[in-house]
Amino acid sequence: MRRSLMNGIKSLLVFSLIFPLLAACSLTSTIEDQYPLESVNGSGAQTSYIYRAAGLTVPEVAKALVDKSKPQQESVEKKDHMFLVYSDKIIHLQQDEKKLEDTLIEVDSKEYVRNNYSSSFLQGYLVASLLGDLFGNGRYGGGTYRGYSDRDTYKPQGGTYHKPTVQEKKIAPPMTVDRTGSIFKRSKTADSSKAGERGGILNKSPPKSSGTITRDNGSDKNAGSWLTPRKATKPKTRGGFGRITRRR
Repeated sequence: MRRSLMNGIKSLLVFSLIFPLLAACSLTSTIEDQYPLESVNGSGAQTSYIYRAAGLTVPEVAKALVDKSKPQQESVEKKDHMFLVYSDKIIHLQQDEKKLEDTLIEVDSKEYVRNNYSSSFLQGYLVASLLGDLFGNGRYGGGTYRGYSDRDTYKPQGGTYHKPTVQEKKIAPPMTVDRTGSIFKRSKTADSSKAGERGGILNKSPPKSSGTITRDNGSDKNAGSWLTPRKATKPKTRGGFGRITRRR
């Protein structure tokens, strides 16, 4: 009983660790499939990808993403900026200042947020305990970045945004293997022996066998051996007399 309980607890812990990662991966795939990639910045552990949700407000995009994968924390609903915090990324939703009817979806790695964002700017959206963990209680957070919509004023460190290249947009094609071979069609008039040579073991005809049968020269001509069948003889008949009586 105790061992079963411990196994159940271990399985629950493993599931609780793996499920958020799978949900985050599924969310990233959803964003990549539904929204066009607009801009890219950073490399390695510090990355920032910008997608455009045309004709959608910030709260509308936030609701769609939350319905797909529940975040660890969701900021208060606002029309200009919202944040969704996941285990391995932070999604910054912002109204495009040059096209107010569109929403920019900025998917940032946590390392990118630590080294670029202004911690004072995030205080208006995220709780203090999460900011303390994110910025190492003051060891990070020296940047002035406030999001892609303000990139000309608050420029990110360690790189600049650029249009995604073909390589960044490209999806790897499926692996293929070139193979050659031949197919033989059996003809109704084909020689079975030749077909066996072409088709291999499955099409080979069984080998022909030959032999002789010898008759036993023994004295008993009517008796047959296991090689010599017994000659048929005329059955014998017997005559007789009898009577039928009725039982009383």
